[in-house]
Amino acid sequence: MKKNLFRIALFSTVITALSLGSCSNDDNNNDDSGTTPPVEEGTRWISLTGSFPDADGTAGNGGTRTYAITPENAANQNYEVDLFKLDGAKYVNGFALKSSRTARVQASEDGHFLYNIQYTGTEGGVFNKYKVSGEGKYEEVGFELNTASILGTSPRWVKAAEGIGVGVFSSTVTTAYTGTAPNFTYGNRDCEVKIAVLDLNNTSITNTAVFNFPWSDAERAAGYSVGRIDVPVLNAAKNKLYIGCNVGKVDPTKAPTIDANGIPVWPNDAANINGTKTLVVDYPLLKNPKIITSTLTKVNNHGYRTMTQYVGTDGHLYQAVFSNSGGFEILRISKTTNDYDPSYYFNLNTALSITGTNIKAFKYIKDGLAVALYTSSTPGGYVALIDLNAKTATKLTTEIETEAGLSTTLGQFQNIGVIGDNVYLPLTPAGKDGNIYIVNVKTKAITKGAKLKAASGSFYLGAY
Repeated sequence: MKKNLFRIALFSTVITALSLGSCSNDDNNNDDSGTTPPVEEGTRWISLTGSFPDADGTAGNGGTRTYAITPENAANQNYEVDLFKLDGAKYVNGFALKSSRTARVQASEDGHFLYNIQYTGTEGGVFNKYKVSGEGKYEEVGFELNTASILGTSPRWVKAAEGIGVGVFSSTVTTAYTGTAPNFTYGNRDCEVKIAVLDLNNTSITNTAVFNFPWSDAERAAGYSVGRIDVPVLNAAKNKLYIGCNVGKVDPTKAPTIDANGIPVWPNDAANINGTKTLVVDYPLLKNPKIITSTLTKVNNHGYRTMTQYVGTDGHLYQAVFSNSGGFEILRISKTTNDYDPSYYFNLNTALSITGTNIKAFKYIKDGLAVALYTSSTPGGYVALIDLNAKTATKLTTEIETEAGLSTTLGQFQNIGVIGDNVYLPLTPAGKDGNIYIVNVKTKAITKGAKLKAASGSFYLGAY
């Protein structure tokens, strides 16, 4: 397929995409689990993704491979997926997604397509779309679309609603001040926000926006700032876009220290952040940015590698507040007020009657039921089925839950797969074999499925 890179201007609004055919990767091969019976057209495939090391052996930094299996094979304990099998220096199973480092993969609801924006490298920011045909059969379709001029080469993006992708970017925080040493006067710590909306069906950018983060004058004066923003999601009405925020704060009332470049640095004051904050803009115009705040917790809500907020069956938005440093709470944004619901609060520690839980991945399933992957004060990785309506949780046992290496892999986990009442969890400790575990959200049963072969520096990231 001839590559087509679109250099978009920051304020471009529409790029029309025309299909130019497709191409496929040359390392596609079936695994060695035996002859696979023919499958019917329209089969619901489950794509498994895994991360492998770079040339220096750094775990997870080499890129992402994927392999598609049927739900029947996923449930078969005798079926084996060896995504990282090597023949010399060449991987022989699955398909390599284009990305210099770990890809941040999204998928259509029916599993027929995977989407990715390449992360870092010379083609960082390039969007690719793949048609899923089973096992290692992935076909690149449509245009390659370059989002780098708006989102940079290390983009944060997700599928914000079916058929709609949203990428977000926040620039480096700069501290404004006046005066000279030692008489500095604090000003603010502002940054610029950029948003790009992608039509995943037609491979095009439909709108962009650029604006300063909308702190109030009082918040700026109090030392607030935002670092990474992430996990944008559309509400049920599709008229509001909610974006998670990594909020910081310094104390302007205290004397700054002076760094090696002679720049004043005010002391950290994160303990006095007044709550969890979400950036909200009107959709599809991307206008009227504002901040909403929940005072029920101070934990950030920008996630890390995985989606943290979902529209529920009831139309409300459920938001797990956690980042790479952890968290154990779930908040709700009301469908009627488009603001946090002060009456709703879920605490995983309380629901499980333990302490020290840290949610690493979260997925709303349906009818108030959700699944969380979490770590705790006991080494390992754990699964909980959550009833958000009753505010209860049930711990589900896996054979490998006490493996210390699960703490690492759950911290990188990207997606929990769902088909009907069944949830698909590919769980492998870092560098060790594991299995797909299948949770039935109605019966609360968890069963062990297909074997997952791992390798040094490699682990499975998600199911789609």
